[in-house]
Amino acid sequence: MQILPASPCPCGSGSAYEKCCARWHAGAAAPDAEALMRSRYSAYVVGDAAYLRATWHITTRPGTLELEDPAGPRTHWLGLEVKAHRATGEDTAEVRFVARYRVGGGRAVRLQEHSRFVREQGRWYYLDAIG
Repeated sequence: MQILPASPCPCGSGSAYEKCCARWHAGAAAPDAEALMRSRYSAYVVGDAAYLRATWHITTRPGTLELEDPAGPRTHWLGLEVKAHRATGEDTAEVRFVARYRVGGGRAVRLQEHSRFVREQGRWYYLDAIG
C-alpha cells in the first residue's frame, strides 16, 4: 500500500506520514523505542519488509520476511494503540501495544504484544516479544 506524504501516518500519531514514520523508513534513526515500534507498524501497513528486517535485532531477525502471500488474501491493517512505553535501562526499553488487522474479508484480529527493544550504536532495534 502506498501512502501519500501528507496523509495521516498509519501509526496513529496524528502527524502526516512525511513528518512521522516516513523519515525513519528513509533511514533516519528513530529517537526512542516507541517511535521505532510505531514506524515498524507503519512498515507493515506499507509493505516495507526491508525496513522491518533492518530494524530487527540481528540475534532474533528472521532470515527472510514475506509480508503477503501473493496467492492469498491481503492483510488490511486497521489501527495501532500504544498502551505503555518505558525505558528499562539506558539502552533498553519495552512497549506494549495493540495492533488491529483483517485478512481478506475476515473478522478483525487484535494483536497484543509486549515488545523489547535495544539501542546499539545510536539505533533502536526490535528484539522480541515477551509474555
